[in-house]
Amino acid sequence: MNLSASIATLFGLGRVRTAPGTVASLVALPISFILATYGGRFSVLLAAVFITALGGWACEHYVRQMGTKDPPECVVDELAGQLLALSFAPRGILAYALAFALFRALDIWKPGPIAAAERLPGGLGVMADDVLAGLLAGLVVAVFAHAGLV
Repeated sequence: MNLSASIATLFGLGRVRTAPGTVASLVALPISFILATYGGRFSVLLAAVFITALGGWACEHYVRQMGTKDPPECVVDELAGQLLALSFAPRGILAYALAFALFRALDIWKPGPIAAAERLPGGLGVMADDVLAGLLAGLVVAVFAHAGLV
């Protein structure tokens, strides 16, 4: 497996048979918790930006190699989007669970602008819908946190 394929599939994690996107999103939870513990939520945001940029490059190459628009095994986008959602969440089980559930729901349902973002070409389209879902989920979590609900 070449470097872009390794990154796009999170080193083969995207090839699990059941719910590869959900599995990739789950990976973000301990990563976010550790980063937030030692570097604050801004470090989680920086990780999300870095993974988005790296994932965009990897997905661009991977979709060309595979000859498909958005291969299901390409899951680095879920990691980036979930990290973005978690960057808005205070550290805690309830906030993390809400960020996780909202991100997965938005990523699967793809309302309005999220579906439009998915139609962008190449690696940009692969990444954009998940990043937008992560941003929207994160904003909802931030509102809940500000209201003291999580």
